[in-house]
Amino acid sequence: MLTVKQFTFSPVQENTYIVYNKEGDAFIIDPGCYFGNERNELKDFIEEASISPKYLLNTHCHLDHVFGNKFIHDNYGLVLHIHEKEKPVLDFAPSSGQMWGLPFENYKGELIFLKEGNLISIGEDELEVLFTPGHSPGSICFYCAKQLFVISGDVLFRESIGRTDLPGGNFETLIRSIHGKLWTLPEDVTVYPGHGEPTTIGYEMANNPFLVHAGL
Repeated sequence: MLTVKQFTFSPVQENTYIVYNKEGDAFIIDPGCYFGNERNELKDFIEEASISPKYLLNTHCHLDHVFGNKFIHDNYGLVLHIHEKEKPVLDFAPSSGQMWGLPFENYKGELIFLKEGNLISIGEDELEVLFTPGHSPGSICFYCAKQLFVISGDVLFRESIGRTDLPGGNFETLIRSIHGKLWTLPEDVTVYPGHGEPTTIGYEMANNPFLVHAGL
């Protein structure tokens, strides 16, 4: 049984997730902690809840989703897992930070590349990798079929979708990803997005203006 804990960090209001089982083993997904107090908040929760982080995962590597990668690696010794097509995005993140007035020290350690269909497990619980490009070249989502939730990164939001005007973004590709991967999930699947509040697949199918108007 997995519990999803959400934090909202940085001036960009990015959602960071700790997903953990009853034994306390955990995935840390998209650590966006930028300021010292945010990193302390994350660390304090891990200590107080007796969490044992096992995996560091990025849905994609835009700067707001990778601010805390190095912090997590330095404190818990975790290797970063991303899709191979996100490596150039990760490498560019510090330059993007300078442009946005948010300088930071990037993760520079080993990378483990994830692919469509990979299963990542802690105990009896697992997340399935869904390849969902469009917002960025190697965007992925993490789907828990047993508990009917998906960590969607910036692919799908409540009544919105990820922007596609950044390098490597493509609107048609994003729409195909949502239609081909997320719309095939049960309608009662909870969507935990990279920004904003959770939603469900069924709600977005009926109400998301970007997708209803696209005929999806």
